[in-house]
Amino acid sequence: MMSPIAIAVLSLSMSADAFAAAIGRGAQHRPTVPQALRQGMVFGIIEAITPLVGFGIGLIAAGLVEAIDHWIAFALLGAVGGKMLHEGLTRDGADEDEEEAPRKRGLLTLIATAVGTSIDAGAVGIGLAFLGANIWVIAAAIGATTFCLATLGMLIGKFAGTKLGRAAEIVGGIALILLGTKILLEHLGVLAV
Repeated sequence: MMSPIAIAVLSLSMSADAFAAAIGRGAQHRPTVPQALRQGMVFGIIEAITPLVGFGIGLIAAGLVEAIDHWIAFALLGAVGGKMLHEGLTRDGADEDEEEAPRKRGLLTLIATAVGTSIDAGAVGIGLAFLGANIWVIAAAIGATTFCLATLGMLIGKFAGTKLGRAAEIVGGIALILLGTKILLEHLGVLAV
């Protein structure tokens, strides 16, 4: 069972990519508050759906790998966190996610961006299935956090540009790696649950 703090950390981490992409969209399109809210809602809904899909896939495989489930959760969270950390550290101001993808304001481009930033949530959903976590609470928390941060990111991007997005991705990546490590250490008995 995940604590409320772990769910909050996971939600913030999963929202970091959307936040970074939203800052890029905001810097380029300068949305109004209603536009930012609508676009934030698209990010939030998609980000809430992907861990549910991943969780379903994980449930199918859970019985097969029950003895090593904590290692799988650790590997998935570590890989996603490592990817986020790497992208945050190596991305420059002319990153294609921030400059090329958001050029069009169309709904399809927005959805494609939201799906692209939520793939990692699907991988995390697979890991959560192995832990028997309450996916409904977690998916709702991830979706709500993403909605808030994506909306805020668009409004911030309107004024601050894309630099803040990189920092969010770095912090989110570190948080996922730490969360995966905590899960592993709890299951190995090193940390008390």
